[in-house]
Amino acid sequence: MRALTVIPQQKDSLDVVDMPEPDAKDGDVLVQGLALGVCGTDHEISEGLYGWAPQGSERLILGHESLGKIIEAPDGSGFAKDDLIVGVVRMPDPKPCGACAHGEWDMCRNGEYTEHGIKQIHGFGSEQWRVKPEMAIKLDASLAEVGMLMEPTTVVAKAWEQVDRIGDRGWFEPKSVLVTGAGPIGLLGAMIGAQRGLEVHVLDRAKDGLKPELVKDLGGTYHTDSADAVMKKVKPDVVIEGTGAVPVIQGVLAENVPYGIIVLTGISNPGEQTKLDLGAINRDIVLDNGAVVGSVNANMRHYEAGAKALKDADQSWLQRLITRRVALEDFASAFDRQDDDVKVVLTLS
Repeated sequence: MRALTVIPQQKDSLDVVDMPEPDAKDGDVLVQGLALGVCGTDHEISEGLYGWAPQGSERLILGHESLGKIIEAPDGSGFAKDDLIVGVVRMPDPKPCGACAHGEWDMCRNGEYTEHGIKQIHGFGSEQWRVKPEMAIKLDASLAEVGMLMEPTTVVAKAWEQVDRIGDRGWFEPKSVLVTGAGPIGLLGAMIGAQRGLEVHVLDRAKDGLKPELVKDLGGTYHTDSADAVMKKVKPDVVIEGTGAVPVIQGVLAENVPYGIIVLTGISNPGEQTKLDLGAINRDIVLDNGAVVGSVNANMRHYEAGAKALKDADQSWLQRLITRRVALEDFASAFDRQDDDVKVVLTLS
């Protein structure tokens, strides 16, 4: 079968090649790959920055933002032929740690987890793939064109769960959210904020084009000023930070509001130096009962919440997030970043 692969940690090794058919030991649900979302993680793996192939394989099949259609599934699995399906990205470690043993592999303590298309197990960027029934979720048929948005939606579904759990320390009725970054993660996080009835604000660098339009059509307000200026103006109860940009993080930390909750979902590059008045930030967060939490990945609860959020969304709005659809054999085009990209999708069949 044809598959998008890399030799992990080897730059310029990205290629579509013939790979063996998926092994039945990987799961007894056989899936026809339909589409694959391309994200920043895929770019970094393709650039040789990290990634780990399965034992015994030189190449890693890339891709974790999956969408497929079931070819065959065992009786009693909850799945049937032609169901739309998405595979869960992270697998619990085999030991397992306490979190993984309790179904919270997104909170793995020992780092022995594996991840499709990233760490030690093949991804979903192939014409066919297999999955275990308990590590997959069925999507509503209405999501046939946009179901590959599921994985980034699970990430922000978890972020919103963190907001709820932290907010429950005391009385908490948030009215507004600021989402930093208008990529797929940010826009989907803003979408969930709008579904919750909050006043939605989104901060990004792009001054025109599709991103401001998408925010406006959510009923939100789009900002391009500095993070600290926007924080002072909006005074959001919740911040979901999706850029990983140090100046943005600094701005939201420095201007947090009483009982404000900041969820960090963006990954920063180490080594970037900045002047930071940590004493002032600490003083404000302590005296205001503020909270800052990191959040990554998702478990089955978040996949279920993500599936509901997508089903409840305006499908035409979701389709506009996908700015390019590229055939698998034209993979190089998909990895060629363009200024107006939001989400690029590879079509697998």
